[in-house]
Amino acid sequence: MNNKQKIVNQIKGQLIVSCQALPEEPLHSPFIMSKMAYAAMCGGAKGIRANSVEDIREIKKTVELPIIGIIKAVYEGSDVFITPTNKEIELLYQEGVEIIALDATKRIRPDGKTISEVFPEIRATYKDQIFMADCSTYEEAKEAYALGFDCLGTTLSGYTEYTKHHHLPNLALMERLVKDFPIPVIAEGGIWTPEELKRVFDLGVHTAVVGTAITRPMEITKRFIHAIQVN
Repeated sequence: MNNKQKIVNQIKGQLIVSCQALPEEPLHSPFIMSKMAYAAMCGGAKGIRANSVEDIREIKKTVELPIIGIIKAVYEGSDVFITPTNKEIELLYQEGVEIIALDATKRIRPDGKTISEVFPEIRATYKDQIFMADCSTYEEAKEAYALGFDCLGTTLSGYTEYTKHHHLPNLALMERLVKDFPIPVIAEGGIWTPEELKRVFDLGVHTAVVGTAITRPMEITKRFIHAIQVN
């Protein structure tokens, strides 16, 4: 069994916790994210999704779990911001994250190209790297599979302009991906409760990522406040 398969097997049927805080959020700090990751591990998480090399380095000091690494970067003229260019991929590769996730939507990337144009070269350059496709539609996942991604994520369903109407978690999309593709499907996006997580796993997904519902107290608080403000 190669190293790729070992990592994929390690997270099968397990929970991955996303530990991220944007610059404008109170918990934005590599140190705090490392403690979030440690708390998640103590609670039983078997993987971490993290943003930025700085956060990933700190997290590695506290947990020994597979990491799905991303770098969020905003480039003018493009809506793609999850690991959007080769620069971010190289930084994550050099840092040694087990899985690199990147936007695999049909949207135009900062270099003016589509994922279909850029990924063949990425795949050829980083042959030993596990790549996760952050998709928003079935068609994007189908293209990602054809391009040679190692796993398919529903991460961006509901977050692209053309999927904003989708109810999350997108169970229908998850179910179709599990049924139609032989590579691991990683359920992500809008999973708020243990009951929803159970429903997601019942569909046959390989693993699932929960973030905001666990590691973003500001957003969690907003949901509670909204509940008491709505008449």
